[in-house]
Amino acid sequence: MDQVVDRLSTRFPHVPRIHIAGIVGEEFEALNAGRIRTFIPTLVERGARVRLQGEFGVRAAE
Repeated sequence: MDQVVDRLSTRFPHVPRIHIAGIVGEEFEALNAGRIRTFIPTLVERGARVRLQGEFGVRAAE
């Protein structure tokens, strides 16, 4: 999950890293109980990105 936080921190440079890490942690916990675990990092990153965009009203930096 550290790599997910790193990527999102780069895409949302105006958002404190600790806030991003918290959202990533929440997304991970929501998906962690699933049987298929292969795509968890991708799903966590997508869910966190959507939440950050909604919370801060901006799109990620490309």
